[in-house]
Amino acid sequence: MERSRRVLVRGAAVLLLALPLASLAQPASVRLRGTIDAITADHVTLRQRNGDRVELALAPNATVTEVYPVTLADVKQGSFVGVGAMPQSDGTQRAIAVTLFPEAMRGTGEGFRPFDFMPSSTMTNATVSEVAVAPDGQRLQLTYKDGAKTIVVPPGTPIVSLKPADRSLLVQGAVISVTAQEVNGVPTATRFSAGRNGFAPPY
Repeated sequence: MERSRRVLVRGAAVLLLALPLASLAQPASVRLRGTIDAITADHVTLRQRNGDRVELALAPNATVTEVYPVTLADVKQGSFVGVGAMPQSDGTQRAIAVTLFPEAMRGTGEGFRPFDFMPSSTMTNATVSEVAVAPDGQRLQLTYKDGAKTIVVPPGTPIVSLKPADRSLLVQGAVISVTAQEVNGVPTATRFSAGRNGFAPPY
């Protein structure tokens, strides 16, 4: 059992060490996604989407955010959103999922960047300047400090929002995403996103 635990922790450490530093001022961090296999007061074991199991220490101050479903009708001109998407040949971005940020989180991660959900995916955190109906689904015009993007939102695209939560959402079988980093040399979970009653975050 102890040998298995060491293997799991070492695997998490390899994942962390393989990443470039997010910035000179912050430790390297990684986002992991999967299902909670087991959880205790100070550790969580995650089965990732590829089947690998990773054990992480739980930071005493780890934050939990609830991800819950809303509709595209809730996304209006002036909303601040985060859109995971795939680039299209015509220069638009085809949404994988849309996050409607609460007002208190306006400006979070503003800009356009690569996203780690799948190869070539992108993330745009920006303000909605226009919502329009199009043959391929609704289109969002997003603007941010250094640019703008056109997002195609096909029918059926997951639309979610966020609110603060607690560790009651972290139960065996829950689908989560977790941000982890080394703390005192130990791979440690510092932030979780999870749904309630079986709802799974879309990315």
